Amino acid sequence: MRSITTLELQYAHRFYNFKGEAQYLHGHTGVLTIEVEDSVEPGVNMVFPCNEIQKTAWEVLKNFDHALILREDDPLLPAVLKVYEEQGIRNGAPTNKMKGPAFKTELATAYPECRLVVTKETMTVEGMIKIVYDLLKDKLNIAKITFTSGVNAGSADFKPDKKIDRCPWCGIALNENGVCPKCGYKKK
Repeated sequence: MRSITTLELQYAHRFYNFKGEAQYLHGHTGVLTIEVEDSVEPGVNMVFPCNEIQKTAWEVLKNFDHALILREDDPLLPAVLKVYEEQGIRNGAPTNKMKGPAFKTELATAYPECRLVVTKETMTVEGMIKIVYDLLKDKLNIAKITFTSGVNAGSADFKPDKKIDRCPWCGIALNENGVCPKCGYKKK
């Protein structure tokens, strides 16, 4: 069975070296749907609480919200960083409160203090799905990710193969010590 949740992301990007409208810097509202698959946890009668899927995903994905997403070879990248430096906001501003933890993977690097994500490939809906799966595959038993952005949409199915110990009272993943971070239940 599956638990399904959605998150909304506002972001700006462009397709560097693309011949068409998307070569210009533009913004989107993206909707990300994450489907988590596992058995139904008897104590809570659910696979995984949707609000906990959202919390787990949002912790990392908030770096994409109200962010500029550029490919690593885009000539706009150094120009944007230069302007941020000149404005004194490259290392963050006091009003920048919605920062997730910085990350660096083979596909993307987040610079939360700049509200910037740098990607290896052009940021398409398919690219976003690959990045999201890479960031969350060890945290959630992901069966499917769908991402829509404007009139563009993509989805990918994955083979959920992890055994995640979950709390019988809350349904959320136990930490590395077998303790529920939400209610304190301890696995025997």
